[in-house]
Amino acid sequence: MCVKAVYPGSFDPITYGHIDIIERGINLFDKVVVAILINPKKQPLFTVEERLEMIRESLKTFPQEKIEISSFSGLLVDYVKKINAKAILRGIRAISDFEYEFQMALTNRRLLKDVDTVFMMPDERYSYLSANLVREIALFGGDVSHFVPEHVAEKLKEKFK
Repeated sequence: MCVKAVYPGSFDPITYGHIDIIERGINLFDKVVVAILINPKKQPLFTVEERLEMIRESLKTFPQEKIEISSFSGLLVDYVKKINAKAILRGIRAISDFEYEFQMALTNRRLLKDVDTVFMMPDERYSYLSANLVREIALFGGDVSHFVPEHVAEKLKEKFK
């Protein structure tokens, strides 16, 4: 039996913090599905296709049989059920993240009781890092090379020319 976890997010863009969670997630689960949530309420910097490509490039050295990269819209629990996953993988950086994630985990459990949420803290090097922060640094011409892979940093430069 393949135990599959979904790691949902906007990944706009993918950061070293995300990659750290994915890397450790593949050690816990048979497969980690990195799933971009298409949220009509948000205006992402990158298209879904651009984000999918950045994720693929960022994870190309990972064991490909342990990773799946996709996108979805609608409720996370519906997607989890559709792909027959057993867990939702979430990264938590700070107490403020925990409060929101705890509420979401309880709501998801209420909607789909057979799926658990697994919280992971990123490596302390990335505990403060967010895609929003990376975008803001890039917007003002700052060096984001410590926060994202080189190909992602280049895409950010292109966007903010």
